[in-house]
Amino acid sequence: QLQLVESGGGLVQPGGSLRLSCATSGFTLADYAIGWFRQAPGKEREGVSCINSSGGYTNYADSVKGRFTISRDNAKNTVYLQMASLKPEDTAVYYCAKRSSSFCAGLGPTSRYDSWGQGTQVTVSS
Repeated sequence: QLQLVESGGGLVQPGGSLRLSCATSGFTLADYAIGWFRQAPGKEREGVSCINSSGGYTNYADSVKGRFTISRDNAKNTVYLQMASLKPEDTAVYYCAKRSSSFCAGLGPTSRYDSWGQGTQVTVSS
């Protein structure tokens, strides 16, 4: 059974850091690109970052560029999102998703992703 399970969310002060993990199972992670998305209350889900199947290509939303870093360990079936210099506007539920291909070609649309995790809450507040 194909699964993606996010973890690592929590409450952090502005300027702090968190590392999210996306543990995968039920498919060969090395064959697919993985994206991170987030959704704040009352807002649409937005793409945050994407990494291609080999890890050799990444892209980021302008709002997180220079602060977030996506990486993957195909041997551990896990994708990571290292978040630094967090801001209150980063508060959202964060989701990882399996893209239908091995490459990213931009962050969206969500229809290009065929499986999603349940999400992990990130709250940035003092």
